[in-house]
Amino acid sequence: MTNLPEPLDVRWRKASRSDHHGGACVEVAHAAPGVDVRDSKDPDGPVLRFAAPEWCAFVCRAKDCEHDLI
Repeated sequence: MTNLPEPLDVRWRKASRSDHHGGACVEVAHAAPGVDVRDSKDPDGPVLRFAAPEWCAFVCRAKDCEHDLI
């Protein structure tokens, strides 16, 4: 994790259903050539940066319920 400078054109997105979980959610942003992830309750906090193939693999596995999601 690191505090990365945020480019001006980054648009953070949060799941539309995040309000059902007390706002406890992450936000994602396309940050070429990958994806940045941060805690929605701490927008100035640390950011995780994933390469595009890593993020795609995670999303595919999550959609296939291969992770123990809460």
